[in-house]
Amino acid sequence: MTAPPFPNAAASLALQGPAGSLEMAVDPADPGTARALTVILCHPLSTEGGSLNNKVVTMAARSLRELGAATVRFNFRGVGHSQGSFDHGDGERQDLLAVVDWVRDQRPGDALWLAGFSFGAYVSLRAADQVQPEALISIAPPAGRWDFASLVIPACPWLVIQGEEDEIVEPQAVYDWIDTLKRKPELVRMPGTSHFFHRKLIDLRGALQHAVGPWLPAA
Repeated sequence: MTAPPFPNAAASLALQGPAGSLEMAVDPADPGTARALTVILCHPLSTEGGSLNNKVVTMAARSLRELGAATVRFNFRGVGHSQGSFDHGDGERQDLLAVVDWVRDQRPGDALWLAGFSFGAYVSLRAADQVQPEALISIAPPAGRWDFASLVIPACPWLVIQGEEDEIVEPQAVYDWIDTLKRKPELVRMPGTSHFFHRKLIDLRGALQHAVGPWLPAA
């Protein structure tokens, strides 16, 4: 499969990944806002219905496009039109690395950020030391559910957003994990907020945009 070019308009693409074809949704920055920035976003747990169309992932992507970023959402192996089967984070990390390689080949002048929600936050954190992104965004990282002790966090700006009434990821487990780190993220705690940000998606948008604004490359 020949690698597709990076599109100038919203497009669904297929990329050859390590387990077969990977389904991607690529969107340019909002008109008049474009910066030399591409953000790759990773979706929540594949076995629990996670996909590139998850509402938290799509809101995060929209929020970043409003700031001038192009966004790339993709389905991990075994989800949607992506081939392969669930691999407990190992193969999914390889899927992400394939997308990273494609973005860097197609957009060599862009800063590259990684973002992820829930399981997607875990996968992007696992890949971050190798990728060395210019920034990292972790929404409801599932500390306590996956092996976070061995993660190596790169020296880049890093945002963690955590709902304080998360019924899937224990908020205190996230805070306790952060306490063990020498290099700590910017942490945004969102009161009254569940795992899927029910009725809080606009608040998520505001928190994300406010936090990452100072990290943006020049327009």
